[in-house]
Amino acid sequence: MDIDDLLQSFKYFGVELGLERIKQLLSRLGNPQQNFPIIHVAGTNGKGSVCAYLSSILTQAGYRVGRYTSPHLVDWTERICLNQEPISSHTLGTILEQVKAAIPKNCSDPPTLFEVTTAAAWLYFAQQQVDVAVIEVGLGGRLDATNVCDRVLVSIITSLSWEHWQRLGPTLADIAKEKAGILKPGCPAVIGPLPPEARAVVESRVNQLGCPVVWVDSAVDLPEGKTPSTGKHLRWVEYGGVSYNLPLLGEVQLVNSAIAIATVQVLQQQGWEIPEDAIALGMAKTTWLGRLQWTSWENHHLLIDGAHNQASAQALRQYVDTLGKSVNWVMGILSTKDHAGIFNALLRPGDRLSLVPVPDHSSAELDYLATLAQQICPTLADCAMYPELVTGLRGTFNKAEAEEKITVLCGSLYLVGHFLRTEAFVGGNGNS
Repeated sequence: MDIDDLLQSFKYFGVELGLERIKQLLSRLGNPQQNFPIIHVAGTNGKGSVCAYLSSILTQAGYRVGRYTSPHLVDWTERICLNQEPISSHTLGTILEQVKAAIPKNCSDPPTLFEVTTAAAWLYFAQQQVDVAVIEVGLGGRLDATNVCDRVLVSIITSLSWEHWQRLGPTLADIAKEKAGILKPGCPAVIGPLPPEARAVVESRVNQLGCPVVWVDSAVDLPEGKTPSTGKHLRWVEYGGVSYNLPLLGEVQLVNSAIAIATVQVLQQQGWEIPEDAIALGMAKTTWLGRLQWTSWENHHLLIDGAHNQASAQALRQYVDTLGKSVNWVMGILSTKDHAGIFNALLRPGDRLSLVPVPDHSSAELDYLATLAQQICPTLADCAMYPELVTGLRGTFNKAEAEEKITVLCGSLYLVGHFLRTEAFVGGNGNS
């Protein structure tokens, strides 16, 4: 059963925020979302990592855990997981058929693609009788198709920065208002560090709704001598009195992991049994594909990362700076993104830039990107354009001194997903 074929009829409706269609669809399916408690995760960046940490910890604690995230990188099945394992293609096809059967023929306002896959996740988790589901917001929060539950165990806002302004509003305050739309009266909230303008909006909403709130700071590295002797070179950090191995790369994970730990502590206060060894093992076993992930391609070392907005690009640049080398950037960016913000965050004198299109999506014009990049960083060692990704990678690695620089593929999760799906992908270390 081909999932793309099943979903083809919904692909053309794009993103259309609103809750009426998804509520009607879920009602016709028997409101499966009411059958289990959820942890709801919104934010500009860090949502996926936090969902990965939480589902891993809760699985190690012995619970039956659903996880719904988007977008997928390689396969639709990545979006819907049970105890860390993606749904099988056959089962996903069966669930999608059930969802499609609940949509009236000649429906005047049919559900969008995201609403269909979201309904499929709710239905699957209900059928699997999960103990809890970790649900990632698709876009925004207030009008996102995941925002259909009156009560949640915990509402999480990981971060806020300027993205999707076309739909969420032109200012950070507008975007914060939409993200804060997932908060529920009296339900606990865990909030990551926010810019002052965004924090003021979220804080106002928290107070209005009477949400018990944890404002999360960053975890801190354990000093030498206080780290466990494991025989492996692992990064050990501490937050909220809990020490744990940090498996995902980048300083941003100090905050993302702290948000997960703070959420676990809220759950413990609610009576969930999550022992310390489950936290430690769950954190250590966390993986998250395509984010600060080292891999190899045609016998070359390659770092891949989505870095599709200014904040995630800054996090990538922060990690790359720790490596002490100039960079070969292989980049493709969607037309709707903050191109100047991404380039300002990433490009430095002496770097090389190879621009490629993002296949099957609204990709920014390469000529425009090249002109903008050279305006922002006139001292680039090189700026080249290639018709597709494999040609761009080969062109980058064939240049003199290429191996003296770090080569990074980034700019779009869809581009990273395309890379991972191609036969050119050799294999990664799986630590991100």
